[in-house]
Amino acid sequence: MTLTQSVLEGRRLSIARLLTQVENNSPEGRAALIELFPHTGKAHLIGVTGAPGTGKSSLVNQLTLYYRKHASRKKIAIIAVDPSSPFTGGAVLGDRVRMRDLSGDDGVFIRSMAARGSVGGLAQTTASFTQVFDAAGFDIIIIETVGAGQSEVDIARLAHTTIVVEAPGLGDDIQAIKAGILEIADVLVVNKADRPGVEHTERALRTTLELAHPAKRVFRHHGQTISIDAPETDAAIWIPPINKTISTDGTGIPELADSIAKHSAHIRQSGDWALRDRARLGSELEAALQMELLSRFFESIPQGHYNDVMEKVLHRKISPYEAVKLLLNGSSEQEKS
Repeated sequence: MTLTQSVLEGRRLSIARLLTQVENNSPEGRAALIELFPHTGKAHLIGVTGAPGTGKSSLVNQLTLYYRKHASRKKIAIIAVDPSSPFTGGAVLGDRVRMRDLSGDDGVFIRSMAARGSVGGLAQTTASFTQVFDAAGFDIIIIETVGAGQSEVDIARLAHTTIVVEAPGLGDDIQAIKAGILEIADVLVVNKADRPGVEHTERALRTTLELAHPAKRVFRHHGQTISIDAPETDAAIWIPPINKTISTDGTGIPELADSIAKHSAHIRQSGDWALRDRARLGSELEAALQMELLSRFFESIPQGHYNDVMEKVLHRKISPYEAVKLLLNGSSEQEKS
């Protein structure tokens, strides 16, 4: 039996082996993703993001426990993206410490991964991980981001439902409004609701939501603004609900699961589910194209020529923009010869 077939049957050891190959960008991993891709597109992708210290990992732990208890037939995969050290390149990968309650459950698969310098709180291979879990038959895939604070909007391209987690006492009232963090929220969660100031935080979020309800989702990708127009439908515009939770004891988790279910039903009925899939796959296609073009470029140009151009940039003889033109022209001339 091939590795791909074992993954399709949901064998945990095979899934773990393939995830490692995918993360290392091995030829075997890329080939397996190609074989698995026709079997994807069924799972519900849930993104969980927010500033550090809001209790995202504990919230994911309680939400998964709830799903396993009240919807035991559903298989849950968790992708926990941890920040990498800019000096050593290492990562703690310690989210599993907060998810010990899930150990021993065959219906739950937790995979930690390092961001490896990727911006936006997501590693480049996160999308590939979701495809592996999707093909392996997991019904819900939860992606917990690094928690960089104000660079989390990338999750909006990947997830069907984006949960933004806030907590009282972690900064000024408009911290979450900055850099579009609230605009990506499908469900808002005020975690640690047993702390003082929770009503103030909830009121600030609700006031912000009442200011405007955009008719399209807007984000930036590769420096370009991309928007997903709201589908033309008579369905009501989705207004993100605000759920208060205490992840240490599970308070508010049933209500949060209900909000997620309602959002899933809404985007399926309105057609937004298909639009989000299209945006996500388009983004993955662009990223793959960029990597392939860059790889082909460096294969086609002599290393010495690149070093010479780089030296001119270092000595301020030419600008980076001029250097790009020189490198591209040199590559084109070499192909012609």
